Amino acid sequence: MLQDLVDLGRYPIDRPDSPAYDRLIEDVRRELEQDGCAVLPGFVHQQGIALLVQEANEVAPKAHRSFNRTNAYFTKDDPRFGIAHPIRRFYDRSNAFVPADNFTTSGPLRRIYEFSGFLPFIRDTLSEPENRFFRYDDPLADVIVNVVEEGQGFPWHFDTNNYTVTLAIQNGEEGGAFEYAPNLRTAEDENFGQVASVLDGNMARVHQLELQPGDLQIFKGRYSLHRVAPVRGKRRRYVGIFSFVEAEGMCGGVERTQQLYGRVLPHHYEREGLRKDRLLD
Repeated sequence: MLQDLVDLGRYPIDRPDSPAYDRLIEDVRRELEQDGCAVLPGFVHQQGIALLVQEANEVAPKAHRSFNRTNAYFTKDDPRFGIAHPIRRFYDRSNAFVPADNFTTSGPLRRIYEFSGFLPFIRDTLSEPENRFFRYDDPLADVIVNVVEEGQGFPWHFDTNNYTVTLAIQNGEEGGAFEYAPNLRTAEDENFGQVASVLDGNMARVHQLELQPGDLQIFKGRYSLHRVAPVRGKRRRYVGIFSFVEAEGMCGGVERTQQLYGRVLPHHYEREGLRKDRLLD
């Protein structure tokens, strides 16, 4: 059970047959319908936050820190397109991810992710059937922590997996706001024109969130362009990331996995190309 981590009184994910659970699902669905993003404030209580911060501090030295230039799709340059095309726009990226194989089954982050009621809860909020909703089958990326240090952030990008569920663990002293342009592309249309508009600085479709430690965010990041503003101050920003996908056995691509985690496993080569859409990443 998750009493030592999650506020089950406010968020009864352990009681799916209760009226309180039904009301919770309705509320989250309403937020997701509006712009592909829902926030559950205080999903993890203060005691749980302390345990998560302790775990994050212990594994932070194992983060893969990378400093490079990337486009919104984590792909290589493609000279077939004009120089102003989104595929050819590259930005400095300075970030760090602790790979999933550093989180034990007894640790707080993986305990939440693998709790028997957690996947059904996320699936219910997204109104997905059982045969289209699975944990990310990636041994380096199903449960990770994003570590952001002073001056670092994350430029505009789309997620590889359809659904990203993030848990704010610790904020930096300043900065680190989450910004996103909801539903900017679909599984059938990259919508390069609107992507280029946001990259050009048009913020008309951009929303901003200031998440607090313990907040759970459900986000359709595969279709919404998003970024994290640079963090300021000595305190590191920690965000736990739980990933779910619509294709059973789906795994991260080789190129992107190498960029984000600094290594690739045989599993990634075996699953390369196992997707249900034709989007770039």
